[in-house]
Amino acid sequence: MNQNPICSLLNIRYPVLAGGMTWVSEAVLAAAMSEAGGLGCIATGNMPGELLREEIHKYRTLSDKPFAVNLILLSPNFKECVEVIKQERVPVLTLGAGNSGPFIPELKAAGVTVIPVVNSVALARRLERSGADAIVAEGEESGGHVGETSTMPLVPQMVDALGIPVIAAGGIADGRGMAAAFALGASGIQVGTAIVVAHESRAHANYKDAIVKSSDRATAVTGRTINKPVRALKNMLTQEFLTMEGQGAPWEEIEGLAIGRLRAAVMEGDITRGSVMMGQVAGLVKRRASCEEIVEALMGEFNATMEKIGACRIPEGGFPTR
Repeated sequence: MNQNPICSLLNIRYPVLAGGMTWVSEAVLAAAMSEAGGLGCIATGNMPGELLREEIHKYRTLSDKPFAVNLILLSPNFKECVEVIKQERVPVLTLGAGNSGPFIPELKAAGVTVIPVVNSVALARRLERSGADAIVAEGEESGGHVGETSTMPLVPQMVDALGIPVIAAGGIADGRGMAAAFALGASGIQVGTAIVVAHESRAHANYKDAIVKSSDRATAVTGRTINKPVRALKNMLTQEFLTMEGQGAPWEEIEGLAIGRLRAAVMEGDITRGSVMMGQVAGLVKRRASCEEIVEALMGEFNATMEKIGACRIPEGGFPTR
């Protein structure tokens, strides 16, 4: 039986990773995803080291399965969280928002599997040379902080450039998207928007409803003028961002508008002036369900899609014409 390289690397049943979503990805959701057969994730955001330690301990009361912690390089508490990760023997670390290369050797020496989240081939190559075990290729369809290249062209270029497994992220919420990612050469996927609506997610009901009710054009990207693009639900906040950017407001004012807005959306349910981060794929997420139900549906549709693709053949010379 063929083994999937991501499942072998991470010791999980399904090659499905939970994205690291600040305020959303905490111990309960992470444990539910890992128990469902994927890889759950605890997102740190700007979390202090000791709070991360508490989340790790909480996770271990809920599951004995492998899990990941997600760190953002720009966090003021980054170094203390790295120390906690080494002390607590966290099995997997995903890293975003910058060049994590200088930190990879010490993490690998501590026995941590390191998977950077990147949106450019050049940075992915550099991180592979630094010792990364796999790469998450995140397309600009994702919710939250995004790059400039979409998943469809990004993934195969990453696959061609790297000798380590590539995990596709951005625009994937069902088995069809997963099959497409595998057709492009990915060995696994990362999902975010699809599990925000999970029963185990602590996201406010208003936030979950906003995703379920979304259409294909429900999101907007703000922050491009200050090189910090973010994809979120179109609402009064995104409109204010775009207006300020159009007027050439100083970057400090634009950034200041975002302070506390993600927490307001996730924890308080403010979907009008909160930052309701979600991917373009939100229009495909039509119901709430448990993590187990989400993962099982994903796997079922993936297998059915792959069988359908396998049955499709174009004859040599093409199809007959009239």
